[in-house]
Amino acid sequence: MALTDHHDVFIGTTADGVTFIVLNRHFQDAERVLTKAGFTADQLAPELAEEVNDRAGLAVYSLLAHTTDLVDLSGTTRWGSAGPSSEPELYFRFVNGTVTATAKSDTSRALLTMHGFTRTAGSSSYRAPAGLGERALVNVVVRADSHAFVNGLSVRIDLGIATPDALRGAPRHSTAAVLGGPATEPTQRRTR
Repeated sequence: MALTDHHDVFIGTTADGVTFIVLNRHFQDAERVLTKAGFTADQLAPELAEEVNDRAGLAVYSLLAHTTDLVDLSGTTRWGSAGPSSEPELYFRFVNGTVTATAKSDTSRALLTMHGFTRTAGSSSYRAPAGLGERALVNVVVRADSHAFVNGLSVRIDLGIATPDALRGAPRHSTAAVLGGPATEPTQRRTR
């Protein structure tokens, strides 16, 4: 299973900046909702971050009518009035079923500790709590990310998915739709 397979709806960003939505359950009119919001089965040309944010928001609002089992770990939906941030205060990285985090401030380090992350000896990296399955790892990052947002901390999440082609090859997904990524890197999650 891939980390995108555990929730009804998973929103993420590939390393090349493409926003995607994966539907792991059939929803009535889902294809129409995603198409109306600008998502297609093929990659679109990159757009401004605000446009990606707005289009992803349209899709999410419509999908929330069908499920609340939705995860948004997309970097392209993190646009706020502060503009782009080249140095996020928190950086999460998914690799081979594990999650590591890097914190740049006392506040972000304390936040990671509150969510069960432990510091790796001799470095500024943190590990997710031990013994968690893939769904639980995604959920702990969602909680820490939401907590960071409430505290005004910038966050970047690397899902370990290089390009949309990596998603298209996964047979389990009922729908994997993509939308072009931003020209710049946003800093805050949209409000719902």
